[in-house]
Order: sequence, then structure tokens, then C-alpha cells
Amino acid sequence: MELRQLRYFLAVAEELHFGRAADRLHIVQSAVSQQLRRLERELGTELFARSTRAVRITEAGNRLLPYAREMLALQKHAREAIEELSAEHAATVRLGTSSGLGARLDAVLTAFAQHAGHPQLELVTGSTEQRLAQVQAGDLDAALLRGERSEPGLEFLPLWQDALVAALPAGHELTSRETVALVQLAELPLRLSPRSRNPALHDLVMRSCRAAGYAPVLGPEFTNDQDTLAAIGHGKPSWTVFYAPHTDQLSVPGVAFRPLSGPAPVIRTYLAVQNGPPRAALRTLIEACYEAVASARA
Repeated sequence: MELRQLRYFLAVAEELHFGRAADRLHIVQSAVSQQLRRLERELGTELFARSTRAVRITEAGNRLLPYAREMLALQKHAREAIEELSAEHAATVRLGTSSGLGARLDAVLTAFAQHAGHPQLELVTGSTEQRLAQVQAGDLDAALLRGERSEPGLEFLPLWQDALVAALPAGHELTSRETVALVQLAELPLRLSPRSRNPALHDLVMRSCRAAGYAPVLGPEFTNDQDTLAAIGHGKPSWTVFYAPHTDQLSVPGVAFRPLSGPAPVIRTYLAVQNGPPRAALRTLIEACYEAVASARA
């Protein structure tokens, strides 16, 4: 029993006329008759009583009719489900990103691109608050951010951890060391983003300095990478912090980067998504993020 035969059977049952059924199906009448004869032979009974003037559905045909409708409806729903999945895969995924991701973001993009049939990925920048608000509103599918948060309607999937490194004047005596202890920076002015702009980073640095036994001397605020690094490399001695993956993309004359210790501050990155089951395209992005985490561990 073929779905095609059931489709022909249903058309004739509803039209009670082979010619009109053939027109509805956009095929020749002989093809309809031929397929229905094959179906009747397979079932061992007549589905229609035919005469030169009329076509009448038999008792066997009436018994088959609801099952034919059900099977054709199931085929329609199955096709729609696959088409919906294909549409989801073809859709654009909008990801909010933050600065300083460096090789981490490259790893996510590479993993995302390796899956055949993936949707397009659009990267959107903005402040942490802007990106979270856009995820809540559905304007972004997800957002990468550092530091643990709690927001209504959002789920935060933990990803990788990054160490902070110190950016120092290249000529400073501390750059002769492979690792700089935080306590050794106690007297050097710290250029730090205000808490309103980056609460997770600000709190981590202040907490780490207190754990090292001091409150840092705050110098001018961190404005942007270029200006802040230029001031450190060529102005009065000061220091700041960068995420370790970011430093691989920075090469600034007069500035040296050194790992921190005592304690060694680290910060986790999260993927913020809406609560509930993700659509197929977003699942692909989540899997790409987890692949990036596994690749970094390996």
C-alpha cells in the first residue's frame, strides 16, 4: 500500500468521479484507475462500485477512508516538521559578544562553521546590560558574558575560565619576573574600568587585591585598549589587567604582559540564553561553545 495510492483513493472517494479526481490530482485518468486497481488487488476487495454512469464507494472503501485520511495527514505533518527544522537551521543566530574574547571566540566560530547546514551567525556588540536585555526581549538568541549573573527569564550556561594578566610598563623592574605577585603591585596605580561598566571584572580585581592584603591605589580609569596601553607604555608608571586570551592579539611597544599570582584571579565566561528548550539553530551554537571549551582543555 503506497501513499500515492491512498491519495488517489481519497480523491476519487471525495469526488466520486474518476475524471474530476484526475483533474484534481493533475494526472491522467488512466493512472488513477490503474493505481486503484492495484490497491484493490492488494487488499483483496473492491473499494468502488463502478458503472458507466456513476461511481459509488463500497463498504470496504468506507472502512478504509478514515485511515487513508489519517495516514495522509500524518505524512503532511511529518513533511511540515522537517520543513520547520530546515527553516530553523537556515535562520540567522544573533550572538552578543564582549571584548577581549580573543581565541575563545575564534574557537566558537570555527566549531559552529564545522557543522554542515548551519545557519548564519551574526555577532552583535554592546554593553553587558544591553546584551542581556536583548536576550530577554528575544532580539538576541544568546550572549557571551563574564562573571556569574542572575536575571529573570534567563539561563546562564557556564563555559570556560580565563586568567587575568597584568599589563605593565615594559621597563618596570617587575617585568623581569615570569609571574607577578599581586602584592608587588600595591604601590603602583591601577587603571581599572569603573564598576558601572564592568562589575564582574571590577569586583574580581578589587577582591583579589584585598586577598593579597591591600586596597589598590586607583589611577585614571581604563578607557579603551589603545589609549590605556599607550598611557601605561609611555606615561607615568601604572598597571591594568587584561583577559589572557586577549593579550595574544595585543602587541604594544612599551608594554609587557605578565601572569598574576597570590592569588591568581580567574573569571568564568557564561552563555546567556532564554529559559526553555532552544530552537535547533541555538542548540548548534550551544554545542559549538561546549566544543570550544573541550578544545581548550585538550
